[in-house]
Amino acid sequence: MSETQEPAAGPPAGGPAGQRAGAARRPSGRPSGRPSGRRGGHPLVRFLVRRVLLAVLMAWGITLVTFVLTNLVPGDPVAANLGQRALGDPAIVAQWRAEHGLDKPLWQQYLIHLQGLVQGDLGTSQQSHRPVAQDLAEFVPATLELAGAAILVSLVLGVAFGVVAALRRDRLSDHALRVLSLIGISVPTFWLALVAFYVFFYRLQITPGSGRVDAALGSAPPVTGLQTVDALLAGRWDIFTSAVGHLVTPALVLALYTIGLLTRFTRSAVLEVLGQDYVRAARAKGLPGRTILFRYVLRSALVPVITVASLAFGSLLSGTVLVEAIFAWPGVGQYAYKSATTLDLPAVMGVGLVVGVVYLVINLIVDVLYGVIDPRVRLR
Repeated sequence: MSETQEPAAGPPAGGPAGQRAGAARRPSGRPSGRPSGRRGGHPLVRFLVRRVLLAVLMAWGITLVTFVLTNLVPGDPVAANLGQRALGDPAIVAQWRAEHGLDKPLWQQYLIHLQGLVQGDLGTSQQSHRPVAQDLAEFVPATLELAGAAILVSLVLGVAFGVVAALRRDRLSDHALRVLSLIGISVPTFWLALVAFYVFFYRLQITPGSGRVDAALGSAPPVTGLQTVDALLAGRWDIFTSAVGHLVTPALVLALYTIGLLTRFTRSAVLEVLGQDYVRAARAKGLPGRTILFRYVLRSALVPVITVASLAFGSLLSGTVLVEAIFAWPGVGQYAYKSATTLDLPAVMGVGLVVGVVYLVINLIVDVLYGVIDPRVRLR
């Protein structure tokens, strides 16, 4: 054999010697058998970073849309706040417009508004003459408490009813739950609130009246703004009992629609998962029914349920105006209504911004839950 002749072929490439030789010839910078790799850390971290950056961009869009739509509302805020007699004096009108920045072009007003938002200043209410942030800090916790209780009841009952209806498909209990869910979706919330207030408070007198707590008891020292939580922190069980009693009826009224919605979606999602091959394989292996339900079925069915629940919670926050009015609940719905009727533009924009940010936070939490429940979402 000459010195330039290639050596004879060794064992097949699939054998151990061929694998070792191939590994020796590979560049040392990339391990064998591994993909080129995704850089930037853990997939869930990258997923969360993308969602946070998108949320910041959406928050800016909310400020722009809220400002534009608020200024497109027909009506004159000067007339709504000063009255007809003051409108006859041009000096008073000009002074009021200058004090509230309405004498500047819209783009300058938006820049001033955006600068204030960056500094945490939502402006001053033209009705209460207090900072809008201070007003919202007083009214938002009441709505959060009401909507939070409603969505908690909706999740527990709606998911439970949906699972029972799916597991007992086409039986009497399934038909009964489907009828109840249809009633919950169909009945108008404001009508149900009127009926509940009349029956349970006025006629039967088994629930407290309006408000968040009995006036004779006062309020617990404010820490979170939630009466139930603040009463527990202060050890005032009498205030806690009264707050829960006042919370039950409006929360159940708000929850009825969401219960019906979640029941139907949960039933459909569970039925779809029950027909999958891996569920049949788990049953064929002899796994207990409870293990199959909680480990396989519910985990896969929770993704669409979480989506519906997040949208329902946002709707509860922004749609409690009539329920708050009927039960005299001092929440952000009442504040938004009074601000809109008096053309209090800073307050209206503050409410719109808060509702939009709440939606963003809910969507971010839902995205995180998606990544925890379904790892495939992290790679998108």
